[in-house]
This record gives sequence, C-alpha cells and structure tokens, in this order.
Amino acid sequence: MDLEGIKKLVEKEFDAYEIFYIKETTKKIESRECEISGFEIKEEEGIALRAIKGNKMAFSYTFSLDKSGIEQLIKDIKEILPYKDEDDSYGFPDKRGDEEYPDLNVYDGEGQEVSMGEKVSMLIEMERTLRKDGRIVATRHCELNEAVFSVQIINSNGLSLSGKKTLYTLSGLAVAKDIEEVSWYDYIWSHRFKDIRFLEFAEKVREKAISFLSAKKIETGIYNGILSNRVVCDLLNVLSASFLAENLYKEKTKLKGKINTRCFSECINIKHSGNLGPLAFPFDGEGFPSRENDVVKSGYFKTFLYDYYYARKFGTSSTGNCVRSGIMDMPKCGVRGIYIEEGEEPLPELEEGEIVLEDLIGTHTANSVTGEFSLGTSGFIKKKGQLIPFHGVMISGNVFEIFEKVKGVGRDLRFYGNYASPSLFVEGLRISGV
Repeated sequence: MDLEGIKKLVEKEFDAYEIFYIKETTKKIESRECEISGFEIKEEEGIALRAIKGNKMAFSYTFSLDKSGIEQLIKDIKEILPYKDEDDSYGFPDKRGDEEYPDLNVYDGEGQEVSMGEKVSMLIEMERTLRKDGRIVATRHCELNEAVFSVQIINSNGLSLSGKKTLYTLSGLAVAKDIEEVSWYDYIWSHRFKDIRFLEFAEKVREKAISFLSAKKIETGIYNGILSNRVVCDLLNVLSASFLAENLYKEKTKLKGKINTRCFSECINIKHSGNLGPLAFPFDGEGFPSRENDVVKSGYFKTFLYDYYYARKFGTSSTGNCVRSGIMDMPKCGVRGIYIEEGEEPLPELEEGEIVLEDLIGTHTANSVTGEFSLGTSGFIKKKGQLIPFHGVMISGNVFEIFEKVKGVGRDLRFYGNYASPSLFVEGLRISGV
C-alpha cells in the first residue's frame, strides 16, 4: 500500500497519528589480503506508527506493507493503548512552509552510477596503499559501506514530507611492528562518493600506525597539551548528554538552572545542527525542520535541545532534535550533529614537555551525568624538539572541567559520527603513567 492508502486506514481509528516510512539499502565491501573477502547487500523497508487516543500514545511497526500487514499494525496499536499512561504532552509537529526546510543536497545520484567493480578496485588499492611499508604487518577492517535512505513522514496535522540521502563510509586498520605491535583504526565518510579519498586516507592511517612504534609510558603528572579532534569528539559525546531536554526533565544534567551562565571556557562555542554530519537531513525524526542552534556561546550555556514532546513539557519550541535509529525503536530526543566551532588561528606548536592526546579507550565508561571519567589514552610528548610516542597510560578528570580549561581552539574541525570538533589546547591534564 502507498502512504495515502495507509493514512486512510489509520485516520479512522485514532485521534492523532504519525506514519514514518523508511527504505534503507546498504552495500558493504570488505577487502582482506588485497582481495575481496566479503560483499553484502541488505534492504529494509517498513512503516512505524505512533498513534494517540485520548491522552495515550502507542507505538508499533511493520515490514509488511500490504493491507493485511497495515491492519495488523493498527490492531497491535489498539491493543497496546489501554495499558499506556496518559500524558497531555503527546502530539506531533504542525505542517510548516517549504521555505523552512533547508536544501541540503545530501543525495548523490552520481555516486550511485559508479560501478561496483570500480568501487571494489578502489578499495583493494586502498588496502595496498596501507601496506606500502615493511613495518606494516597486517591490515584489517578495510571496508566500504554505502547506504541509501528514502524517508517519508505523514501526520494528522497535515504534515507530509519526503527526502532521500546517501552515505559512504570508508574504514581501515593498519598494524605496525618493531619490537611490539601497534595499530591505528580510522574511518572517513561523505554524502558524496567523489569526496572519499581512498589513497589519501590509507596513507594517513599507515603513517599514524607507524608513528606509534617504540611507544613508552610517560611519568605520572599534570600536563598541558593538545587534545586531537578525535579525542575531543569522544569527550563531546559524553558532555552532550547534559544538553538534552530529556535529561533535564529527568534531572540527569548538571546544567539545570544554568542557562546564560558561563559554564565553559570563553574559547568554546558549541552548535547543534541537523544540517551537518552523517545524520544531516532537511528534517528531524518527526518532521521538524533542521536548523542550527547555539548551545554554548563564548563559554555561556544558551539552550537545551528539544524534540516536540519535551518542548511541550517545558512550554518551548522544538530545536529539531528528534532522532530515530530505525523503525523498530521509538523516536527520542537526541543529538543529530553537534560541533565545536573552529578558532581564528591554528594552535601553536607544543613546548617542551607538553603532550598531544590522539586516542581514548573506554569512553563508554564515563559518567554522562557527573562528567567523571578515567580512560586509557595514547599520544605524543615533546622531548628535545621531537614528538615521542607513548601509550599504556590513563587520563582522569571531568569533562566539564576539561572544557573549562581550554585555552586554544584549532582550525582542523572533523566529524566523528554525530560529533565534530577541531583540536583543543587544554591545561591541567591529569595523566597516570609510571
């Protein structure tokens, strides 16, 4: 059935409703030992339905899009509704003017025309480039993932939207060895295939792995130094939970009552955008227009991030922060694309004894409410004018304090997943080594 036919069946049964349709086609190519070791194609198509009767809302989904499948979906919702709690904040966004939705051009028809044979050849050549040094003893996770998403949303307030996008992701890991083995994994992504630089990516991963050969531990102490954009994105992931209105409602954020209060370094400007990053799309998971929001301005906390439900809870407007992980999960308040703005000048060169942190291990163990963390880390220390690699040490602290101690913001912004940042210069990093 098409969405109009589904709409006619649904609107007879409920006071309000939202129909979310998605078709996702993914292709994965894997290279191992410079030969194709895997090729996988998946296609998923289905409908998620949120429906309101009185002040109760229920959710269900189906992959069966014929009439019997939709009728069963409606039946499931009707059976669930009596057991749901009442909440007068339930509802769906209103229809908005076309001019409110950004034209993001995130679908790459040209990239879809490139043959799989050509993409296979480029991936194999990428792995060969990873291996172009005798110190590289193995390569793993050399993969090209390609996804095409088609989305439609219809709700009972007259909203009717559709959109399409592509996402290409290239990954690879290189293992280098002298006395010990070290490895480096990375990935790049783009909505446009032509922007995936296979050989440039391979060279960077290879050289990064080699740079960690002969790494040692450093002494325990308090250091000043640079957090790479990769490390900052991991910490921003932890911090961003405190920006969500859901956590404000559940009192799981230290930022409650601190709007227009300086909570971070004056160097820090944080924006949330549905227009940038892998999740960029003209509208969010319930059809609200994507936009940019100033979350932190010159260190001052400016706003929480709302989906439609929590906006109604707090008597404000959505910021376009409804996210979906697929049709099987309820949409929720979440991060779509959050980033720290670049500074005006590149960071200065390190002084003697200062460090660069390149990677964190175990970020998922950090406490997103208090901000406390203790994580494995690796990087470089400057000694006698040279950058000497180190690993096997720990960094501990609090993400709120880290972002208070920022003294410089670089110009090398990069997205890692939903999070982006340039490198930051930070004082007072607590390192446990030898």
